Amino acid sequence: MRPLYITSGEPAGIGPDICLSLAERVDERPIVVLGDQQLLAQRAQQLEVDVELIAYHGQTESCETGQLYIEHVPLNAPVMSGELNSKNAAYVIEQLRRSAEYAMTGKGVGVATAPVQKSVINDAGIRFSGHTEFYQEFSEVDRVVMMLATKTLRVALATTHLPLRAVADAITADRLHQVIDILLHDLTSKFKIEQPRILVCGLNPHAGEDGYLGREEIEIINPVLESYRQKGINMSLSLPADTLFTPEHLKEADAVLAMYHDQGLPVLKSQGFGEAINITLGLPFIRTSVDHGTALSLAGTGLAKSSSLHVAVDLALDLARQ
Repeated sequence: MRPLYITSGEPAGIGPDICLSLAERVDERPIVVLGDQQLLAQRAQQLEVDVELIAYHGQTESCETGQLYIEHVPLNAPVMSGELNSKNAAYVIEQLRRSAEYAMTGKGVGVATAPVQKSVINDAGIRFSGHTEFYQEFSEVDRVVMMLATKTLRVALATTHLPLRAVADAITADRLHQVIDILLHDLTSKFKIEQPRILVCGLNPHAGEDGYLGREEIEIINPVLESYRQKGINMSLSLPADTLFTPEHLKEADAVLAMYHDQGLPVLKSQGFGEAINITLGLPFIRTSVDHGTALSLAGTGLAKSSSLHVAVDLALDLARQ
């Protein structure tokens, strides 16, 4: 059985803490954490977690409860919980590189990721805007789509990590076609939803209010959406985001397409923070992630919640099974 690889993320954050909680699981295939074995052992001692760390060398059976497979990735510098060190930026990137390589070559079935600290990676002189963009560049695909999900809501993004003033210029017909094509493809092929129902947020307040608050809906967004509706796709025209995210509307949707990061994700996270996960659509492999950051102040305290990582692992395994 090919393993699912887990990146342990920023070493000074809660990534190592929540990865240790995976020792509680017994899954149908091996779960392998990428990280420094000594760091994980030290963090387990700090947290008073009784776990046996086993070096992974291609084993095909799952671990027993209380055991955890580790593929050793050496740190560049010692780690203090909660204290960032740019010397370990390359360590974080190496985790991502290995996970992507293993997924691309079929050595693993996919990857689930713990959080990283973008700022410290950039401080080290490494251009990095996020996991999503890293995996897109590594796999050489033209476009990927970030989608976050809870048990009852899926929100995909037309744009991701852009300054707000750059969002309107990024909303083009070509981008929307690419994003919607990927969203439809993965909802049907990966999530097995035969006829996805998609609600789409407008870019402007009140979805532009017939052009009085912006013309992007009239000139760009709605013509694209109408082209899919004419093909029989169950998709709304652009709707005001402040009323779209109501139970009455959402009960009719398999996914929501938001125009930008902070339009859709605050709503989703308010409904299911700690239980939500991030899925990268459009990649040639499975990639899921936690919905939270590195929480430096919680690292090594025992207060970090690992529920989002477990949900991310569950979904990755389910997608691999399908």
